[in-house]
Amino acid sequence: MNPLRLVLITFAAFMAGLACAPGGAVRISESECRLCEPVENTKERAVAAERPVSIEITTRLNFSRIALSGQKNGGEAEVAPDASAIKLRGGLVDLGGYSLAGTAIVNGEPGRQIRIDMPSAIKMTSASGGHIELSALQTNLGPAPRLDASGTLQFSFGGALAVNGKVSGKFRGRIPITVQYE
Repeated sequence: MNPLRLVLITFAAFMAGLACAPGGAVRISESECRLCEPVENTKERAVAAERPVSIEITTRLNFSRIALSGQKNGGEAEVAPDASAIKLRGGLVDLGGYSLAGTAIVNGEPGRQIRIDMPSAIKMTSASGGHIELSALQTNLGPAPRLDASGTLQFSFGGALAVNGKVSGKFRGRIPITVQYE
């Protein structure tokens, strides 16, 4: 397009705006002018438009039934995130049942990279007041997990249960797992 013609078209549009404005002044509010909108509002709109990230635990971490053999005062039971078999060390014996790694599903914005945080250890308690510690919590995710094209990611998690002293009962505890966009 001829540069002179472009200048004339621009000038004509500017004059038409002046003719329509009361008092001859051109007043365009920020809400009417998309080019004049501050960057902060654009970012706020983009954040509000994305799907919130959520997590659902589909399988609870379960160490099945274990007991102290009486020969030692403690031991450790481990369920790895990628296996459902339990590994026992020390004075613990397997009484049968199914041990399971925990599984979770994350939902959110497709293709987004996420960060999953878990505590390093939690205390588990029984109804009788006994305490044991669940530590070495880990997932089967790589260093930079990302949601797939449908906005989901499934992962497993496991840990090591340390039994010190003679404690008994059904032990329960909550593992706070948080997920957020990177």
